Amino acid sequence: MDPALDPATLAVWGGEDRSLLERATQVPVVHSVAFTYDDVDEWEAVARGEATGHIYGRNTNPTVAVFEEKVRLLEGAEAATSAATGMAAISNALHAVLAPGKRVVSVKDTYGGTSEVFTDFLPRYGVDVTLVDTTDFDAIEQEVASGCDVLYLETPTNPTLKILDLERLIAAGHGAGAVVMVDNTFATPINQSPIAFGADLVLHSATKFLGGHADALGGVAAGRADLIDRVFHYREINGATLDPMAAYLLLRGLKTLHLRIERQSANAAAVAAFLEDHRRVEYVRYPGLASHPQHELAARQMRGFGGMLSFSIEGGLPAVKRVLPRLRLAHRAANLGSVETTVGPPATTSHVEVSPEGRAALGIPEGLIRYSAGIEHADDLIADLDHALAAL
Repeated sequence: MDPALDPATLAVWGGEDRSLLERATQVPVVHSVAFTYDDVDEWEAVARGEATGHIYGRNTNPTVAVFEEKVRLLEGAEAATSAATGMAAISNALHAVLAPGKRVVSVKDTYGGTSEVFTDFLPRYGVDVTLVDTTDFDAIEQEVASGCDVLYLETPTNPTLKILDLERLIAAGHGAGAVVMVDNTFATPINQSPIAFGADLVLHSATKFLGGHADALGGVAAGRADLIDRVFHYREINGATLDPMAAYLLLRGLKTLHLRIERQSANAAAVAAFLEDHRRVEYVRYPGLASHPQHELAARQMRGFGGMLSFSIEGGLPAVKRVLPRLRLAHRAANLGSVETTVGPPATTSHVEVSPEGRAALGIPEGLIRYSAGIEHADDLIADLDHALAAL
């Protein structure tokens, strides 16, 4: 498949040219956990990675391989490998390249599960982790320059929608000899290409926008071939394998990724503009708003501003508990990126593992609402929000 094709085309056709069977137009779901060989030498060559093929489902699978190839093409990467969930992809990537005595530099605004890996799990294994104020790029550069093996970035951040300067920070990471990882879940490869700025690994919770229908768990890492080999080996031995049926559902979702992102971005922009003028809303965070502190940076490094926003309302969590039940066109659920609008406070979604005091220290107020715009009509979403906010 020609990688120069537009992402809208790659999302539909990428990776499928050699995967179809019996003149089928859709990628088959291969449920077999093992693959047979008549020739032992051929079997051994495949097992050693010297020839293409599949041996055992924990290692590779034909349906899963198509999903990985499609994401590889969309991200413009040398290679890609999948995992059972987004957190499995993130954990696999970190554990594959880190060891006791190594140092990670990241930011305070990463997704709550990622932050838990940084603050709890990695230190248990003798990995030093330093978390820096997310938009203090000078401080990030200083920490990286003082010694860094992995620089981990997330932009836009979940749920605060902060923007990191990829070009500047990736250059700083490489200057220190670090592997630079970027969580691209919120932006998607439609709106942002971290590898074009030099990122070594790009990570996704494929459960979110890539799949887009809230019916399949999955994660994926794309980037340098040598690093993907290490991540793959860690995953195949530790076993957080993507299920072939989930891979099929994610592939089906990817076909409409470009269309969904266009509509969700437009809806999020309209909703953000409405909320910014609402008297009960303290502030709105959406990269497409001119009022966003990093709007100009987002406009430089993103092709679109995405379907995610967050906003803070007067009255804290008690107010959130009054408003959310009044929404008729939104799931109150711990998910995002689906065709249906989904909402929730960080206390039950992105930072459920973090205490209220911990969330406050991260700049996440209890009155914050994360809003994942779906593909509904924007006018209906705005009317629904207007009705719900009337509770205040």
